[in-house]
Amino acid sequence: MLLAVHWLLDYPLQGDFLSKAKQSGPLRVYHLIAHSGIQGAGVGLVTGNVWIGLAEWLAHTIIGEAKVQGRTTFAQDQALHIARKAVWLAYLLLSATHGSSISPWWR
Repeated sequence: MLLAVHWLLDYPLQGDFLSKAKQSGPLRVYHLIAHSGIQGAGVGLVTGNVWIGLAEWLAHTIIGEAKVQGRTTFAQDQALHIARKAVWLAYLLLSATHGSSISPWWR
């Protein structure tokens, strides 16, 4: 489900305007943050965890900025996004099997 949300929000629902606007222009950073916020909201809704949604927002912004600056390729960018989803899933599975949270910091 996490990967489905990522794909849906990163491709069909992102739109051509936002896709181009986060690459260049005077408001590029704001568009990147907005796109990442949409991703974070999607992850937060799917997981039911606001903290994971906020972490997704931040991580998606950092990874997206690295791609825009040419520090990562498209394949590396997608691999980082998929790996991050695996981290969220691992956290949720550990939380489900070891109480409400595996870390008091996340409560």
